[in-house]
Amino acid sequence: MDTRQLAAFCAVVERQSFSQAAERLGVTQPAVSQQVRALEERLGKRLLDRSGRRVEPTEAGLALYRGAQRLLSLEGQLLDELDAADGGELGGTLQVGASTGPGSTVVPVLLCEFQKNNPGVSVSLSISDTQSVVERVAERELELGVVGAARRHRGVTFEPFFRDDVVLACPPDHPFAGGTVSVDDLRGEELIVMQEGAGVRQVIEDELRRAGIRLKELEPRLELGLQESARSAVRAGYGVTFISRSAIEADLAAGTLAAARVEGLEPAREISLVRAAGRSATRNAEAFVAFVRERVA
Repeated sequence: MDTRQLAAFCAVVERQSFSQAAERLGVTQPAVSQQVRALEERLGKRLLDRSGRRVEPTEAGLALYRGAQRLLSLEGQLLDELDAADGGELGGTLQVGASTGPGSTVVPVLLCEFQKNNPGVSVSLSISDTQSVVERVAERELELGVVGAARRHRGVTFEPFFRDDVVLACPPDHPFAGGTVSVDDLRGEELIVMQEGAGVRQVIEDELRRAGIRLKELEPRLELGLQESARSAVRAGYGVTFISRSAIEADLAAGTLAAARVEGLEPAREISLVRAAGRSATRNAEAFVAFVRERVA
C-alpha cells in the first residue's frame, strides 16, 4: 500500500480539511485530493464524507485511519533503525502528548531543550486531558504521553517519569510566605482549589485524607479550573492555593509568588510516561526519555 496516499488521507482526517492537510504536508491541495481519490479507487470504498462543513471519515475511513497510523509509525521506526545502523544523527519527528499539568509547565521546556540539542528532529506537542492523551498513545497517533495520573488502559503501559512536588502558593507579602503553617491555619484563609479531576487537587485530597481531614472542611470558596487560573488568582492577591511547584518556578524566581509548607503534608505526584503496549520505541523516543531522566534526576 502506498504510504504517501495513507499519509495524505491521515492528514485530512486529522485536520478535517484538504487545504489544511496540504499545508501540513507541504504540497498542493489538488495533490492531496488526488492521493485520497486514488486510495478510495484502489480500495473500492468511500473513505471521507465531504458533504458537511468539515471533512469527516466514514466508518470504513475510520477503520483505515487506525490501521494507517500503525503502518506509518512502523515505517518511521524502520527509517530510524536504518539511520541507527548508519550511525547517523537523529532526524524525523517526535510526537508527544501531555496532560494540562505537565504539558503547560515542564514538558514544553524539556522538548525545546531536546530539539535544540537535536536540530534534525521536528517536535510536536499536543495538550489535552489525561484520558485523551492515553487513548491517542494507544491508537499510536502519539509516540509518547506524559500525564499526571496513571489510569488503567489495556493498550498502554505506564512508567514513572519524574516527581512533581506540590506547594502552597501565596502572595509574596502574605504571612505564610516562606514559612511552615498548620492545616488549622488554612481554615481562616481564602483557599483557592482547582476543579474536581485536576491532578493536583487529587493529590491534596489524598494527603488531607491521610491526615484525617476532608478538603471541604477547609471551606474553600473559590474553585477556579486548572493550575493557570488558580495561579493568576493568587498573583492578584485573592487567596492561596496548592499548586505544582514547577508551575510557579518563574514566579518564585521573580518574587511575584512565594511558597509555604503545610505541617504534616508532603504532597507530590509521580508524573508518568505513557507508551503504546507492544510498540518498539524509536530512536527519537528513547533519546528524549533518556534526556529527560538525566535532566530531572
